[in-house]
Amino acid sequence: MKRAVEPALDLTVPEVQPYGTTVRALSALQHSEPVIEVLNQILGDALTLRDLYKKHHWQVSGPTFYQLHLLFDKHHEQLADLVDLIAERIQILGGISVAMGADAAELTRIPRPPRGRETPAAQIARLLAAHEILIRGVRDGARVAATHGDDGTNDVLIGGVLRTNEMQVWFLSEHLAVAPPSECA
Repeated sequence: MKRAVEPALDLTVPEVQPYGTTVRALSALQHSEPVIEVLNQILGDALTLRDLYKKHHWQVSGPTFYQLHLLFDKHHEQLADLVDLIAERIQILGGISVAMGADAAELTRIPRPPRGRETPAAQIARLLAAHEILIRGVRDGARVAATHGDDGTNDVLIGGVLRTNEMQVWFLSEHLAVAPPSECA
């Protein structure tokens, strides 16, 4: 009888660096732990917003389906890039970034959406509310980074995360704008 080959995996191996600890922080930065903590909070919110865009990408319907389907996917991709940027900044600072959906769900301040399909207007409103939460966290995080003399993190947050999210808010908001009545009518 032939036996199936099974990989020999030992999943009881201890962690190399436990979450919440810091190693080899950049020598120019003292006390990077508060910055890492705020970055992980922002990361949890960004992961959640990224996934919210993918949910709405899959579930959008109605007359604006095509436009929103493409827009939601584009914003999802942009947030995926930002998530990577934030997580790598945490690693650069010597911390450990959250990396799993369950961990992000424990950290995020963004409310969980229903599992079912919502109207496009409700999807956009939910995304705008999530962006507001993330943007508030980014601004607070930039202040923490500035207080600790962490210009690199400040640049990541302001130059990358904040600017991208503000642009996404503008694109979403324009879908809710009501055109003024035509003077030709």
